[in-house]
Amino acid sequence: MKVYRLLILFFVCTGFITDALAQDEKKALATSSLLPGKSDTSSLEKKVSTPVTAATAKKDTVARHNPRIATRRSALIPGWGQAYNKEYWKIPLVYGILAIPVATYFYNDSYYKKTKFAYEARFKEAQRDSTDIPFIDAQLKNLGLSSLQSYRNAFRRDRDYSVLWFLLAWGLQVADATVFAHLKQFDVSDDLSMKLTPTFNPYTRSPGLGLTLNLKDHPRKQLIAR
Repeated sequence: MKVYRLLILFFVCTGFITDALAQDEKKALATSSLLPGKSDTSSLEKKVSTPVTAATAKKDTVARHNPRIATRRSALIPGWGQAYNKEYWKIPLVYGILAIPVATYFYNDSYYKKTKFAYEARFKEAQRDSTDIPFIDAQLKNLGLSSLQSYRNAFRRDRDYSVLWFLLAWGLQVADATVFAHLKQFDVSDDLSMKLTPTFNPYTRSPGLGLTLNLKDHPRKQLIAR
């Protein structure tokens, strides 16, 4: 019996000593660089999260080109949307296209007023009132009543069409700014997923068209242990 008691006492003492040594080893590892503490973990998270945040910020700055802004600016001021898209060479074209219906409007409106006055003066002359005849434009004095009426209606029609052409040109420049603002989001780099390239067959000596497919590797997400 004494032998069994000694064996039990030996195993109990051995267990206490092993547990104490294990606790000492854990404390030593906690203070060493092999097992980083909270401060090391936070610094590690900062190091890992910094490039991800920078890439995300860069991605956000690229994706901030909003087509709605280009549409609103072009609707307010012609060419402002093209300036937002950094297509400054289109601004003179926009104002050149808009200047054409503006010029035709003032031209037709001027002759519409002259022919209208001449028509009314000739109509009063038919009613035996020739007080306005000397004020008729020199180019219209030889025209009769029916001719003045036809010219008046034609200039009025062309003047109204000039307004429609101006509104159409305004809408086209708004559409141009909107479409090319959407195209800013497209990937036009050399690393495209699909592209067509011309080829030449040396056996048949004939040109052809080749289709190239590139599979892009998506960037893997970095996991941070917490």
